[in-house]
Amino acid sequence: MSSADECDDLVSFRRDLHRHPEPAWCEFYTTSRIVEALDARDVDELYVGPAAIDGDARRNVPDDDTLQTWLDRARAAGADPSVLETVSGGLTGAVAVLDRGDGPTIGLRVDIDALPITEAREDHVPADEGFRSEHEGYMHACGHDAHTTIGLGVLDAVADSDFAGTLKVFFQPAEEKGSGAEPMAKSGHVDDVDYLLAVHVGFDHPTGEVVAGFDGFLAVRDFQAAFVGEPAHAGANPHQGRNAIQALGTAIENLYAIPRHGDGPTRVNVGVVDGGTATNVVPEAAVLSGQVRGETTELMEYTYAEAERVLRSAATLHDVELEIPQDVGASAPSAESDDEVAAVVAAVAGDVDGVTTVLDRAVLDGSEDATHLMRRVTHNGGRAAYVGVGTDHPGGHHTETFDVDEESLRIGVEVISGAVTDLAERRP
Repeated sequence: MSSADECDDLVSFRRDLHRHPEPAWCEFYTTSRIVEALDARDVDELYVGPAAIDGDARRNVPDDDTLQTWLDRARAAGADPSVLETVSGGLTGAVAVLDRGDGPTIGLRVDIDALPITEAREDHVPADEGFRSEHEGYMHACGHDAHTTIGLGVLDAVADSDFAGTLKVFFQPAEEKGSGAEPMAKSGHVDDVDYLLAVHVGFDHPTGEVVAGFDGFLAVRDFQAAFVGEPAHAGANPHQGRNAIQALGTAIENLYAIPRHGDGPTRVNVGVVDGGTATNVVPEAAVLSGQVRGETTELMEYTYAEAERVLRSAATLHDVELEIPQDVGASAPSAESDDEVAAVVAAVAGDVDGVTTVLDRAVLDGSEDATHLMRRVTHNGGRAAYVGVGTDHPGGHHTETFDVDEESLRIGVEVISGAVTDLAERRP
């Protein structure tokens, strides 16, 4: 970044977002602040809410009461009423376009949502310096406030450079629910992108360390199963009931027994169970929610097909009905960072002040819905990489003490903007 004032402005912006964390599809204040910041910049096109995403492709949208609660909070915090009208109903996010003439189209994806975690009050920089979350029970515990800020800084840096081409910054909602990238990918805005960068801070990489390209994204799919039986008195007439919890228990045991695959790692987890009404009633209803993953999309799909087989077999064994809603929860394919793009990032990072270590590759060994955008770009003949910007953080991701070292904002802006301008010199 070119001046201390620009650094201060970005830090202030990040801290404002940190004070106002919002969960998936409720990023009303966040989107308003992004629009406000972009309106003050030299942006050629700006797409907001329903113009930035395919609203019909959204998953996990909260109910109307929840959306209204967060909309009211955003309004009370001073969000622009015209932006709130545009994004009401959970149509959040934005796409900013910087057009600088003939050249490739380069995209940068940053995510904007927060998590349902109560933020620490003691021995915690945001609390000590007055920018702790004002929404109790929610916080930026994964650095998305920093990602959003880096997106703005990159726009500034590229606008001030000799960049020739088009830069698109995708301010993506709902990453924590694994449901925001697919609607953004289906919006069409990414279809002309030649090079795509996605960025994330931390992942246990310290300030000064840059990962030029993450690999090892596990494809993921959430699922839910509802077992419906028939109640009966557990003492007098247990034979007249059809026990939904028995079916659920059988399903859980056999889900964890799904055979592993010789082509690579797979995962299965049952994370939530619910059912029954009383100890003396044969339970008529039970629900489980789980998740499958695979090293590749094909391995994830194998595991999901096996999970469906297990669920149906358990329902049949215990003579209960089964409902498996489709398109529930997170879903993301696998992806790999492109060698050419990662090499450009690595070369740029090595010359950035404050960068002490550059890793050509690292394994994420988790899931991220940016892979929807990455695969869309590569399907259309482009290239994509997922970049890590290290940051010292006192607590792990998704914990009450998580915070970012704000020096990583500058490093992130300089690395990504430098990669954008260097990539622009390479014709696809």
